[in-house]
Amino acid sequence: MKINFLWLALWLTGIPVYSTQADTLYVTLEKDDALAVVDGMTGKLTKTVKIGKRPRGIVLSKDQKQLYIAASDDNTILVIDTATLKVVGKLPSDKDPESFAMEPNGEFLFVSNEDDNLVTVIDIAKRKAIKQIPVGVEPEGIAVSPDGKWVISTSETTNMAHWIDRSKLEIIDNTLVDPRPRSARFTADGQQLWISSEIAGNVSVFDVATRQLVKKIGFKIPAVTQEKIQPVGMRIDKNRRFAYVALGPSNRVAVIDAQKLEVIDYHLVGQRVWNLEFSPDEKRLYTTNGVSNDVSIIDLENRKVVKSVPVGQYPWGVAVKP
Repeated sequence: MKINFLWLALWLTGIPVYSTQADTLYVTLEKDDALAVVDGMTGKLTKTVKIGKRPRGIVLSKDQKQLYIAASDDNTILVIDTATLKVVGKLPSDKDPESFAMEPNGEFLFVSNEDDNLVTVIDIAKRKAIKQIPVGVEPEGIAVSPDGKWVISTSETTNMAHWIDRSKLEIIDNTLVDPRPRSARFTADGQQLWISSEIAGNVSVFDVATRQLVKKIGFKIPAVTQEKIQPVGMRIDKNRRFAYVALGPSNRVAVIDAQKLEVIDYHLVGQRVWNLEFSPDEKRLYTTNGVSNDVSIIDLENRKVVKSVPVGQYPWGVAVKP
């Protein structure tokens, strides 16, 4: 039998251990202009470093050696070495970058520029913006399909999902969605597109092949008023068994049966839960809670919240490295 001695040592000293697979969380702190680093195995904050102004969106590079972080008030995407946590470069992003997505092959970043109603396309290797695509008013949510065919941009004020052809870098279709679409997410098989609508308080599921609506999923939480239920970040497991939706100031994460498209549970987490990310083995879910200034760790196998980790002011985005 193979023994994990780190796990055994932590268990003997009484430190909580949530999995035998270690991972590292990188959390952007919007009000601290900083990046927090958390050990996913122990649930301990290990380091905080100052970076650019108002960091929000965060993505790991394909080789996981670098982080790309939107420094919104610096109007740039920072490139940070994961080993040293030092800024090693910058990518041009136009004004006020917030959310962005990297395509599967790691060639391009697609950045939402909310103030200019644009999606900026960045060639990562060349560190150059190669195109700006006009979209609707206040773009935020953005996603790239697993096959690299589609880029989706959601515009919060126009209330549309824009279907951008990756090969042409042009919009070929627009889909009307419910008010204030905040996040877009493809399923791992590429068959569905999920869009959260913050004001409508629901998630719309679309069939990618037809670009038609499959179902709208609503949320009702006992003793929580409907206006506090504001869906934002989403994650769907790779086998499309369960989906998880951050519900903002309701302080809940919804658990959805991703086959039946029905809500089956809610997890109470920190205040104003905004974004979330899986551990690499998908046994845990990490949430950023902007008002309570912490990260919640959800044990997905046992379906319970196991720890709250204070990280700093206004945690916004989270990326996880094995």
